[in-house]
Amino acid sequence: MTYTTHADLGGQPGFGSVTPEPEGELFHGAWEPRALALTLAMGATGSWNIDTSRAARETLPDYRDLSYYQIWLGALEQLMLQRGQVFADEIESGQMHHPAAPVARVLQAANVPAVLAKGSGTERPASAPARFAVGQAVRMHLGRVDHHTRLPAYVQGKRGTIEHIHGAHVFADANAQGLGEQPQWLYTVVFDEAELWGDAAPRQNLAVSVDAWESYLEPAA
Repeated sequence: MTYTTHADLGGQPGFGSVTPEPEGELFHGAWEPRALALTLAMGATGSWNIDTSRAARETLPDYRDLSYYQIWLGALEQLMLQRGQVFADEIESGQMHHPAAPVARVLQAANVPAVLAKGSGTERPASAPARFAVGQAVRMHLGRVDHHTRLPAYVQGKRGTIEHIHGAHVFADANAQGLGEQPQWLYTVVFDEAELWGDAAPRQNLAVSVDAWESYLEPAA
């Protein structure tokens, strides 16, 4: 785990079992759809990109104590505070006390369905051939990272096999820091359960797949 990421819980003990919820059960409180709407509306202004917003959510210091939409709301407050789009006294009172900050775009209600349906693709032209090939053994990067990363801690330093090549995509680690898209080849890497959890873990004949950018990988010895 990097020291800035509090959401990287995969493979860590002590969090209990995953409790499935009924299909289609999206919200647990009347305020949650509003938190979702606010997040989407502010994202559409172009004030930040999706990777910046994800990094803000996953680096909240109290991430583990918050519900799903509490995390969304907490990150939104942080992003807006950093840009002078909201102020602490407004969050405290729930009322507007300062002039609205200008934004580049405004998402109109009538355009929401079309915008959500369109999405935002991340595939970009590749600047060089892919370094790795399907079937090749690779080892994941191991070591401290001084920024938010999409590389799960539980696969760091582990040996896997390239299963699929997805093309070049926006590199989330760089994009989240405002360093540009810096596209990299994106691979699906498959890991055996014993490689991840050790021989002492109960065998369930499972494999784990992780999508990983090229800079996360090196050839396996």
